[in-house]
Amino acid sequence: MAIYRFRVAFEDYDEIVREIDMLPKHTFLDLHLAIHKYLGYDPEASSSFYISNDHWRKGQEIAYLPSERKINQNVSLMENSRLNQFIDDPHQKFYYTYNFERPYDFHVQLIKILKEEDGKTYPALFKSVGTSPKPFNQAVIADTEVPEEDKEFDFLNELEEYASEDADDMDLLDDGDELNGSDDFTETDSGDDNY
Repeated sequence: MAIYRFRVAFEDYDEIVREIDMLPKHTFLDLHLAIHKYLGYDPEASSSFYISNDHWRKGQEIAYLPSERKINQNVSLMENSRLNQFIDDPHQKFYYTYNFERPYDFHVQLIKILKEEDGKTYPALFKSVGTSPKPFNQAVIADTEVPEEDKEFDFLNELEEYASEDADDMDLLDDGDELNGSDDFTETDSGDDNY
């Protein structure tokens, strides 16, 4: 039996990649669950795959936990949609949006069609590059601890850790500029009209 190898990359973080091997009989729900298993995110969020062209333009939608409006429009459901029903190109592309409340967008591309390996369980992770960004206001399922020296300041998630005294100290710094009566951006007349 054939195996589909998909390359999954964040739209905004193209250095973070997962390559996942799937069976053609798997559904888009299986692919959705595999993506989040290997990224460490909670899969229980409204999400959609879109059949895409070479320019990542969204086409037909295949949804998980769709809204009432989408249900009324008879959107295809991930659990009822097998992968092989939507692949007609050896480099088929899907645009994927995870969690419409706090979305992450992905480019999912079929990169190889291989032979199934005896005794191997699918879906299977073939390649993993980079650490997934922490989702906004959401628990990360997998333990993806980063060594202290590799950590960067996460402005959105760590700003709330500053105590109110720190904010008062920041205000004092701002007040100091007002006491001096000037700032670095005060417009002065240089007498030179050629600037």
